[in-house]
Amino acid sequence: MIFRKCRHLLEFVVFRTLICAIGAMPLWMIDRMALLLAGLVHRILPRRWTRYAIARENLRRALGESVNHDRLIGQMWQHLFCTVGEVIYFQGRLTRESYRHWMRFQNRGEVVRSLCSDRPVILISGHLGNWELAVWVFGLFGFPMGVVARRLDNVWLNRYFQRFRRDTGHELVDKQGASSAMIDRLESGGHLALLGDQDAGPRGLFVDFFGHPASTFKSIALLALRHQALVCVGYAIRLDKTDGPERFEVGCEEVIDSQTLDGSDPVGDLTRRYTAALERVVRRCPEQYFWVHRRWKSEPGRQQQRAAA
Repeated sequence: MIFRKCRHLLEFVVFRTLICAIGAMPLWMIDRMALLLAGLVHRILPRRWTRYAIARENLRRALGESVNHDRLIGQMWQHLFCTVGEVIYFQGRLTRESYRHWMRFQNRGEVVRSLCSDRPVILISGHLGNWELAVWVFGLFGFPMGVVARRLDNVWLNRYFQRFRRDTGHELVDKQGASSAMIDRLESGGHLALLGDQDAGPRGLFVDFFGHPASTFKSIALLALRHQALVCVGYAIRLDKTDGPERFEVGCEEVIDSQTLDGSDPVGDLTRRYTAALERVVRRCPEQYFWVHRRWKSEPGRQQQRAAA
């Protein structure tokens, strides 16, 4: 117990030291460091440590053999390190006055109308681009979210990220046992933000993601239907410097009104629609997607096979 506490404290000290160092860097230096670290992870570290085989198989399954898998995996690591550096850099720098310098918006009016309605909103994104920034912007403009995430084992780091959520206008909802907190928030007309692109296990709902059945959480659709919520599929992708002066495009790919789903399988319909919307965004910038998740880990029919056996 004492050893674990000391280890957690040491981790926190190292973490805070890195935050101070990165926070003092200009953004161009953070980009260079991300490129350097990506090269280290992708070219020097043993590939079994970096889950290279999983990422390559995911890319092969999603995009086929016509793309350069190795190049995309290297770019993926670069964008991931950029995301970490940007989260640190923009604390205190990204404001209602300065945001125009950094980002442009797509379908902003549709999202604002949803948030200003008398209905709760569930914001869904994926591990794409700077997903932290995608949520951060809502707090910046006065739309607080309950952000669903896993509680960290390190109590020092967990407290830091709880404060970080509050400072950006949001509340951290512990993923473990989050159902009651999510229901309470939606019943009171509040909003939720979560990532909807991870494997949901053998009990999940299997819908196509890049043409292959992927286990997806049913709870998002069930909550939306029960509380008549609007589902917004959002993103914050990093722009090429030739696209303009802004660094990010923050947008809404689709707003799904749960009350308009009148088919025989509304849960399946809603789940398929937001999953397809996430896929469309990933296809536009596959190098910014975190491919090391085992998205197709669960296989349809496996649970029934075990039960029969």
